[in-house]
Amino acid sequence: MENQTNVHEFILMGLSYYPGLQFFLFLVFLVIYLVTLVGNMLIMLVIRADGHLHTPMYFFLSHLAFVDICYSSAIVPKMLENFLAKHKTISVRGCLAQMFFILLSAGTEVFLLSAMAYDRYAAICHPLHYAGTMNKRVRRQLLGASWTMGLLYSLINTLPVLTLHFCGPNEIRHFSCEVPPLLQLSCTAAFANKIALLSSAVIFGFSSFLLTLVSYIHIISTILRIRSTEGRRKAFSTCSSHLTVVVLLFATALSQYMKPSSVVSPVLDEFFSIQYSILTPMLNPIIYSLKNKDVKTALARIRGKIQGSRAM
Repeated sequence: MENQTNVHEFILMGLSYYPGLQFFLFLVFLVIYLVTLVGNMLIMLVIRADGHLHTPMYFFLSHLAFVDICYSSAIVPKMLENFLAKHKTISVRGCLAQMFFILLSAGTEVFLLSAMAYDRYAAICHPLHYAGTMNKRVRRQLLGASWTMGLLYSLINTLPVLTLHFCGPNEIRHFSCEVPPLLQLSCTAAFANKIALLSSAVIFGFSSFLLTLVSYIHIISTILRIRSTEGRRKAFSTCSSHLTVVVLLFATALSQYMKPSSVVSPVLDEFFSIQYSILTPMLNPIIYSLKNKDVKTALARIRGKIQGSRAM
């Protein structure tokens, strides 16, 4: 890679416009990262420890928590380092590696959310066949398909960048190595890269969104046919957390990647990126634990067991 470019490192300029706030931002994002790690690890441990949560819904939730940890870890540690560093640099290879893992995590999460939408569709629309529809083999296939689509999305956008020539400037107006700001620094034509990014975002993003949308159209239609108010409330409560996460992720991610190229606003780009790549992984376990009675009940059972063992 170094033989193909005059640039051996990039400077990540994101969130560095106010030097006096760097330590404050370090503390803020450190807290966010710790909450993300602890919250998602707790979700994974609770699901693993409580037999009542060994169901398809929580199988996917556990893996979503793992993907969120990967997603946040691909971005935040380097951000924290740069907040305290005089030279906010990242090597070209490090930048490409970060970009690969960001795209892999993001793509996997999007399709995993679609798999969770299908799970809710099967549970609400066809409850009598739910156990057979979402058996272990199907769950593993959906999980494998999510990671496969994430890998394809990452490779489609990362491999073409290897052919680009970077000869300066080397300042990325972002806090991480995402594709759009990196392409702006290329000294060679990046038209093919932009087409690959737009096409993959449309194909992967909208196919996932369409699967989720169709599932929820059927879910809402089924819920509206339930006669009792209590029945409708219980049915909707089983998918309200997932729907909240879907809206948070898709609204900001699609706004970032599908906006016209003529609209250039580093501050706006950073805001959207922080929302879908840093805040959403932190909020997911909070949303699922606060709005989910099963998780709260499992936490209470585990807490009771711990207190009981200490008393003995």
